[in-house]
Amino acid sequence: MNLEKVIFGFFIIFACTLNFGFFIGELDLPVHHHPFELFATVVVNMVALVLKFGDRTQVGATHLATSLVATFQLLAGALVWMWQIYILDQPMNGEIMSVVVSLSGGALVANFVSLILLIGETLRPGH
Repeated sequence: MNLEKVIFGFFIIFACTLNFGFFIGELDLPVHHHPFELFATVVVNMVALVLKFGDRTQVGATHLATSLVATFQLLAGALVWMWQIYILDQPMNGEIMSVVVSLSGGALVANFVSLILLIGETLRPGH
């Protein structure tokens, strides 16, 4: 067993499942989307992003691209949340929460693509 591949797979799957956990729920209800879950999702996606650097294959480049998309969308969602709470000094409302969750949904699609690439690599002969 290759420990590096285990860690790589772990973070790809963990990023996807954390993002799914944040995304699930009513789109505009802040009580269904916890800020610490979004924070954990951002952190794990950033770790997954770092792990994807260095792979010079086409699949590696696509893995990196999916992580960049997911990380940028999650960071944008976190920035929208922080802007509402700390800059505007307003409570979270349904309109802003729906923007944050929609950005998380885009990141979730990127996480799914990364997961599909991982499964495809795993099932490829010789691996």
